[in-house]
Amino acid sequence: MTETREKAMFAGGCFWCMVQPFEEQPGIIEVVSGYAGGRVEHPSYEQVKAGTTGHYEVVQITYDPNLFSYEKLLELYWPQIDPTDPEGQFHDRGPQYRTAIFYYNDEQKKLAEASKKKIEESCRFKKPIVTAILPATTFYEAEEEHQQFYKKSPKAYKEDRQKSGRDEFIHTHW
Repeated sequence: MTETREKAMFAGGCFWCMVQPFEEQPGIIEVVSGYAGGRVEHPSYEQVKAGTTGHYEVVQITYDPNLFSYEKLLELYWPQIDPTDPEGQFHDRGPQYRTAIFYYNDEQKKLAEASKKKIEESCRFKKPIVTAILPATTFYEAEEEHQQFYKKSPKAYKEDRQKSGRDEFIHTHW
């Protein structure tokens, strides 16, 4: 069977924390940290981190939909985030850390909207779901030191993730 490749893109706060959950799934070909949705071409980490470029920190996922569907990606995405926080994620504050699903086609948009509606109707959260569903924009790959950060710097990754409050939130709400 020939491998089919499609792309998905998600913003879930710090991109370091968004790689591992997706990368460990069968059918996921590649997960790349980067930036999307902003006004500056080829932004640097420092520019995005300053929160002035309009970019989100994102992960772009290349996957084989025959092995791992877009619906499964969405099911995996939601429990990685606090979808009610309009100001960032956990201890990472600012517009670059907001949550969003960037869709590449009408089918992804439809599925993303349905998944968001399902979360809203679940009454799991007392506050409104603010995760944006946006058309995919140009993806800019982050600098090499930000790729596979959880593997390259496991101690720093674990410490940052622990102090962020992400795992505690996930355990409590999901």
